[in-house]
Amino acid sequence: MKVSESGLITSENVKKASFKELVKKIGPSIILTGIVLGPGSITTAAMLGSDYGYKMLWLLLPIGFMGIAFMMTTYRISVMTDMPIIAAIRHYYGPLAGIIVGITTFLSCLFFTIGNISGTGAGFSLIFGINWKIGSMIMIGVMLYCYFSKGVYSKVEKISGICVLAMIVAFYATLVATGGPDWGQVASGLVTFQAPAGSLLAALGFIATSCSITASMYGTYLGGEKKWTKEDYFNGAMTADAVSHVFEVVMISGAIVLVGAIVLNPTQTQISSTTDLAALIKPIMGNSANLVMGVALLGAGFAALLGNTQRGLVFLNAGFGKPTGLEEKSVRYGSLAVLAFAAIVAFVYNGSPVELIFLANVATSISTPVAGLFICFLICRKEINEDLGYKAPRLLQISMILSYIFICVLTVLAF
Repeated sequence: MKVSESGLITSENVKKASFKELVKKIGPSIILTGIVLGPGSITTAAMLGSDYGYKMLWLLLPIGFMGIAFMMTTYRISVMTDMPIIAAIRHYYGPLAGIIVGITTFLSCLFFTIGNISGTGAGFSLIFGINWKIGSMIMIGVMLYCYFSKGVYSKVEKISGICVLAMIVAFYATLVATGGPDWGQVASGLVTFQAPAGSLLAALGFIATSCSITASMYGTYLGGEKKWTKEDYFNGAMTADAVSHVFEVVMISGAIVLVGAIVLNPTQTQISSTTDLAALIKPIMGNSANLVMGVALLGAGFAALLGNTQRGLVFLNAGFGKPTGLEEKSVRYGSLAVLAFAAIVAFVYNGSPVELIFLANVATSISTPVAGLFICFLICRKEINEDLGYKAPRLLQISMILSYIFICVLTVLAF
């Protein structure tokens, strides 16, 4: 690495990482994808396809755009300030701002955890035919083992990677088995921006899980676990991480929407139970559909629970200026308390686990208007751009602000 005369580390004086080096550096994206693509993502994507066919495919475009904008913005803020995102908010806007962001992002993750508990219970129900609440209790026991064992980061990264790969294979195999989508309708769905009656709430739930600002925020903390430095921002490592995450999310979510459009929409089947979800892959799995979908929900829920519950505690601790390491006792025992509370809420709910998954997903949108506002402020501050000798990242600033406006407008319209 050559340092410029001004002492700045920039893309001009940092050697671009090789493909092999990029593969080694990528890691947070795998965990983030495992968190994002939980039971909620599968459910909302399937609902969009089954209820509206190809008409809502255009949502994949803003998801891709906003996903890159959110991640690269938070990564840049983090490397320029040498602080993860909520610490930067506390530093520049005071402890109260940090506490507000910490609490709202924690609540968002709490809702997500409620949905994931329901999803893993639904997975056990499909596989073993037991009550979904009993299945959820079994998964909570597995979570406790994971939280109190060593090497949490590496375990989460590997398990998330396996679950993501399994979902890719399952849903793309189903696409092939059904003969594939109608490509004319796919093209129309991508470029015809429409919102059929009643679709905006489902759209918000889909975006809230597929393109969550909390995911990009958490990436700045996982980057610390991965030992990222400012050089990794300029050598392409962080860009590769962000792009790989968004690509994985769009490809898998898009495949689920298409499967729903092909398999369920022609019969106007509405997803209200776990057996309806299993019907998605019946064309290829036949009588084994319940088993395979159960494994998919279980794997997706496991990866999401393992990462998301800890994520909520990291945000809460960060908001109050407390330690945020995954091995911290407050994160581990706090995760236990969150699991217990989320389980109680899930068990008290009398509807189906699929309904609860959807409602919890929509509720996760609570954090974006609050956290996103401060992130927009941060990326536009001179102190973390021009005052450090760097040019203002105009394209990134505009992309972040447009993404924030879009998600806020959608939230208002949906409710």
